Amino acid sequence: MFKPSSALLCALLTLSLAAQAPTGKAQVLPLGPTIPDDPAFQKVIDPLAAEIKASFDLPLVQAPQGLLRGRRGEENLLGYWVADVMRTAAQGIVGKPVRFAITNAGGLRSNLRPGLLKVADIFEMMPFENELVVVELTGAEVIQVVKEGIVRRGGEPCSGVKARVDGSPEQPVIVLTWEDGSAIDPAETVRVATTDYLYGGGDSIPTLRKGRKPFTTGITLRQMLLDQCAALAKAKQELLPPALGRYTLPVPILEAIRDKKLKL
Repeated sequence: MFKPSSALLCALLTLSLAAQAPTGKAQVLPLGPTIPDDPAFQKVIDPLAAEIKASFDLPLVQAPQGLLRGRRGEENLLGYWVADVMRTAAQGIVGKPVRFAITNAGGLRSNLRPGLLKVADIFEMMPFENELVVVELTGAEVIQVVKEGIVRRGGEPCSGVKARVDGSPEQPVIVLTWEDGSAIDPAETVRVATTDYLYGGGDSIPTLRKGRKPFTTGITLRQMLLDQCAALAKAKQELLPPALGRYTLPVPILEAIRDKKLKL
């Protein structure tokens, strides 16, 4: 597993500074350039900062096309990749099929630009400690989760399904299938990979909270992405964007979503 030591170094830095803090009554001091550097603090900080910088500068994998979040109705290829990694990782952990994965576009804070990706790029794109969670939902609940994501943002990044909205904003019709085109059985129970943040009710996808038999893997999404990049590089492969077509939304539907007038 590829795991940079920056998180541990930050923790050690905090402990070191706390251990050196003076005891006694607290004082409020104004911050500014007039406060001199403390040589004892700098002695601790300098080697840790150098190690952190070295970890962040480590090369990961070539991404010749980059992975972009999309805008103005474009599909979120970066989000698709993240969801694919989540679903694959979840299947490896639980040892059983995971039919669907979903994350939130708001948690992806930057694009992955074309070129050689470094550790820092993944940390910038995924700065949160969100962990992978596997739950069970019915097919009907999966359909509702996708609908909530469409109404919220034109479709949250997902893996395992394809969604198309036909009709008009006043009378929309959603056609939702598994990725192979087969129908979703509303009564079937399937495993779903998501994040602890979304499962806890974050970002307006309330149906995810109905997930049963939750299994928290203890693995952050960021670590899974780092591991995937390292695996591609080891196999001498490039990181390429997933295929388009997971969401098909005509312009009037996108405009209704933007104006918060779409109901599914």
